[in-house]
Parts: sequence; structure tokens; C-alpha cells
Amino acid sequence: MPVCFCLLFDLFLCADGNLYSKMRELSEPEALNKAAAYCTTCERCISEVTAKLIAWGVDAAAQRRIVDRLLHENFISEERYSRAFVNDKLRFNHWGRIKIAAALREKRLQQNLVKDALEQIDDEEYMKILRDVVDAKRRELRGKDDYASKQKILRFAASRGFEPNLIMHTIKFNPDEMDF
Repeated sequence: MPVCFCLLFDLFLCADGNLYSKMRELSEPEALNKAAAYCTTCERCISEVTAKLIAWGVDAAAQRRIVDRLLHENFISEERYSRAFVNDKLRFNHWGRIKIAAALREKRLQQNLVKDALEQIDDEEYMKILRDVVDAKRRELRGKDDYASKQKILRFAASRGFEPNLIMHTIKFNPDEMDF
């Protein structure tokens, strides 16, 4: 009978063909080492590390001690995380400020960190990304420049988290023409 091992679970194949797992107990030093390794792969926030510790079955008191130690040893920095998150989501995912702020709030970061990270966005770069998003959607709509196309572009850019007034300015949308 083949046996397969995973980081957290001992996985094994039973005679019935199903894969079963047995949770292994993680000691606090093992959990600390795993959490430190998890934090070294990329920037992490407290909520991500805590979620991982919960998934590993670490008790609440040990979670607090591990997170405190990781903060003290600078494995976790929510300020550094928020700046990296904003930078990555803006440049690679082409998200706007609204969607980035919502994602950071979902990660339970302090509001002042979110505000500071969003203020680091260069306005010229932000507008260039918005224009790129609008132009890509316009090309996807095959060059149509009618009212319905502008509405689709507006909805698309808004779903990416860009501010409606910036979108309307970028696509030269006249709000007086809107049908409700």
C-alpha cells in the first residue's frame, strides 16, 4: 500500500481506494519555524499568518506568541505588506484604489496603514494604468464608440476598482446622457 506524506498531514491510500489523512500534532517551535518559512517566501500580514496557524491546528495562545515573535523579529510588517500589496495589485493586476482598499480592509489592516499605502500611488502611473484598462476594453468591443460601449467600459473599469469620475473623464463620458 503506497504512503504519501504532506507537510501537515500524513496521507495514505486505503484498500477502498480513498485517500485519508491523519492530523499530526505540531509543536510550538515547529509551528514557529513553519510560519517563519511561510513569511520568507513573500510579504505576509498578521491575518494571513494567523489563518495558516489555525489551519495547522495551533492553539490560540500559541498563535499569539508565534505572531508576536514574528513581528518582533521583523518577519511580519503590516506597513511593508500594505505597500507591497498596493504596488503588486496596481502594477500586475491593474486594480484601482477602491478595490485595493477593500482587499486591504478584508485583510484587517489598520486604516492608517491602508491610507498611507494608497497615498504612495503615483497619480500619473495610476492614470496610465486606467487608460490602458479602458483602451484594452475598447479594443475588445471592436472599436465601437457608442453609448452602450461606454457604459460597458465604465462598468468594467469600476469593477477593477477605479473611481467613477476618473473613468468618465478617461472615456469622455457625459453623465447627462445616462438613461436610468
